[in-house]
This record gives sequence, structure tokens and C-alpha cells, in this order.
Amino acid sequence: MSENNSFWQRDSVKSLLASIISILIGLIAGTLLIAVVGFTNENMGGKAVWEGVRLVLLGVFSTGRDAAGNLTFGFNPVSMGNMFFRAIPLVLTGLSVAIAYKTGLFNIGASGQYLAGTAATLFIALSVPVGTLPSGVIWLLAFIGGMLAGALWGAIPGALKALLNINEVIACIMTNWIAANLVTWMFDASNLKNAVEGTKTAYIYKTTYGRVVEDGVTTYVSGKGVSTPKMFLDKLFPGSQINGGIIIAALLAIIVYVMLNKTTFGYELKACGFNRHAAKYAGIKDKRNIILSMAIAGAMAGAAGSLYYLSGNTEFFWSTYQSLPAEGFNGIAVALLAVNNPIGVVFTGIFMSMLNIAGLQLKNLTSYNEYITDVIIAVIVYLSAFSLVIKMWLSRKKKVIALRAVEERGEQSAAERKEVSK
Repeated sequence: MSENNSFWQRDSVKSLLASIISILIGLIAGTLLIAVVGFTNENMGGKAVWEGVRLVLLGVFSTGRDAAGNLTFGFNPVSMGNMFFRAIPLVLTGLSVAIAYKTGLFNIGASGQYLAGTAATLFIALSVPVGTLPSGVIWLLAFIGGMLAGALWGAIPGALKALLNINEVIACIMTNWIAANLVTWMFDASNLKNAVEGTKTAYIYKTTYGRVVEDGVTTYVSGKGVSTPKMFLDKLFPGSQINGGIIIAALLAIIVYVMLNKTTFGYELKACGFNRHAAKYAGIKDKRNIILSMAIAGAMAGAAGSLYYLSGNTEFFWSTYQSLPAEGFNGIAVALLAVNNPIGVVFTGIFMSMLNIAGLQLKNLTSYNEYITDVIIAVIVYLSAFSLVIKMWLSRKKKVIALRAVEERGEQSAAERKEVSK
């Protein structure tokens, strides 16, 4: 009994249960919404409700409809591959938020850091002339450049917090909007706008376009640029956008986990997060660690933008980013659901991406709106924010069960003693 109690009383187990409960309640809320919409719409009904529920739960496995019009399910390589591809920025921005939180900071600036990484990556990838360096080297330089740009942008609110004690949330909001306008201006003034495809306006070339200079004239030619290696994943998920970026994101999560939990540096970062003044009293350089933690968080967000646009099949529409990219804020939801565990972030990022794919399938195959999955995500995130309350409720339930077990054992012992005394 004591071993069982010790297992259920572990903080990691209670955190996992809190996240699972949040997910289940979110899915129940989505199911109820689907039922309400379906039964109140005269053109839908029970069959539509059942199809909607199945697609929310199994949308990533949907293969369309058969000749009779019934939903079919099975292995869908396109949906599965796209799910992993869309999970890349979610995992890395979630990792960015989780790192900062572990060190006592709230990184709401992942959107600006994402943009900084995107801009640096695209400028490097598209500015090196074809043939000057191998494409693999250009890719590596662009990826490292994106991470460094994100780190620099993340270090700014970190420095303001460490040196001037300015709240990092306010500083992050300011740097977000500075990044949005700065990146817009930089691309507007550059020669990276897609001039090859005449229908494009305010689009930047994909990284698969290479810069060719002949007789002093610069042109961009498709197929001569750089892109993230597929790492044979395209063989498993043919026809999808997947590449090795999901493997890189998972490796970065493992590295962050090891750094935070198995190194002295990680211990110092977390010590500053628990109590900055106590850490300083113990000889830990609190100001340095605060700046470094935000820089590392920024590097992860920069890597998110870098890997997303280095895929070679995505285009950067710069004028839209005067309103901030959603990936940075979605990372907050991913981190909350993972209880800021770096390894957990990988799974919650994939789960959020799976719901996005389910939303698209819901829109394409039924009369429902894809935003139903957004409601599910919102409920899950809302409950995840109250994960501490759920954990406390779980702890109370376990204590009640343990007390009842103790009482039962006591009653049994009393009965045995009474029997012996006879």
C-alpha cells in the first residue's frame, strides 16, 4: 500500500494526470458542442454528430469517404506527415516558454523571437549565391543564424529584467511589436520579394530558390536553394510536407531536459527561478542566469521559425506579421499542457497539431466549422492553467483513500485483538 501511495503521490504522476484530465474535459466539451450544433441544425442530425465526433478523435486517420458516402479511416500518410510538420514550431515555441518558466520567467515574447529567427534564416539562405558554398553548409549557417537571432532578441527582455528589474512580460510585449515592424520593414526594403511568380505580392522566396548572379544581374532560380533534409521520413509519409525538422526539434527537447535536470548550469538556472535572492546569497550569478535563460528560450523560438521556413515548401508572407504570428502564443498552450516539461512538450505539440489536422478534416468532410477544434484547445489550455488546482484535488483524493485504508486496517486489527482475547 505504501509503495502504491508513493507512486501516486509523485509530482510528475499528478502533473500527468492533471494534463490527461484537462484533455478529456476538453474533448468532452468539443463533443457536446458538436452535438448541440448537429441536433439544432435541421440539415444535420445524429449521423452528422457521430461523424463529427469521430473526426475530432480520429481525424488524422481519416482517408475520406467511400462510394456510399461513409467516412473511411486508415493510415493516411499525408495527414500524419503534415501533423508532424506542423508540430515543429509548436514544439519549439513550447520549449521556449517552458525553459523560461523553469527559471521563474514568463516568456510571452516567443512571437518576436520567432520572427527574428525567421528573418535571419531567410536572409542568410537567400543571400548566399548558388555554388559559393554547399547547400548543406548554407542550411546549417541559416539555422544557426536563426537561433542566434532569436537568442539575441530573447536576451533583451532578459537583460531588462536582470539589470533594471523591468517586468519581462511588459518587455516581451514591447519587443514583439518591435520585431513585427522591424521584420516587415527589412523585407519590404530587400530584394527577396518573390518576383518570379507574378501573382505573388509581399511574399518572400522559398528557401529552395537560389541566388544566381550573372553579369552583375541577380536572379532567383527554383530548385537551387536549401531545404531541411527529409531523413527518409518522406518514404514513411509520402506526399506530405514532413522533413527532419521534427527529429531536430525532439533532439533539442532532450538536450534542454538534460541541461535543466542533469547539469550544474541547469540547477543554477532553476535555483534562480525558485528564489533569485537566495540563489544570489548562495553564490549563483543571478543576473547572468536570467539573461542566459531568456537567451536560450529565444534561441528555441528562433529555431522554430528557422525550421519552419527552411522546409523549402513554405512561403513567408511578411505583411501579415504586423499582427504577431500565432506560433509564439500557441507555444504557451503547449507548455502549459506539458506542465513545462521539455520532453512532455514534444507530445503536447504533436497533440495540438493533431487537433489542427482534425479541424481541417472536419471542415472538408462535414458541414461543421474547423474552429470547433479551437474551442477544444481553448478548454484544454484553460484547464491546464489550473493544473495546480487539479493536482491539489488529486492529492486530496489520494489522501482520503489512504486514510480510509488505514482506518480499515485499524478496525481489522481491533477485531483480531478482540478475537484473541476471547
